[in-house]
Amino acid sequence: MQVRINGKERELPDGATLMQLLEERGIDPRTVVVEYNYTIVPRDRYGEITLRDGDNLEIVQMTAGG
Repeated sequence: MQVRINGKERELPDGATLMQLLEERGIDPRTVVVEYNYTIVPRDRYGEITLRDGDNLEIVQMTAGG
């Protein structure tokens, strides 16, 4: 299936969850904010969101520093 992640089309396996996507990419879910189809998803729901063809994701990683 095709999804858009931060403006770029990506191919993902059917049935992947948002949590699986983050884990596959080595992203700690505690350090990101995810917008799924223009709605911010609470972290405790990442495992409940099953991605579908045509979905749009914005993944913003928080960084520390000054």
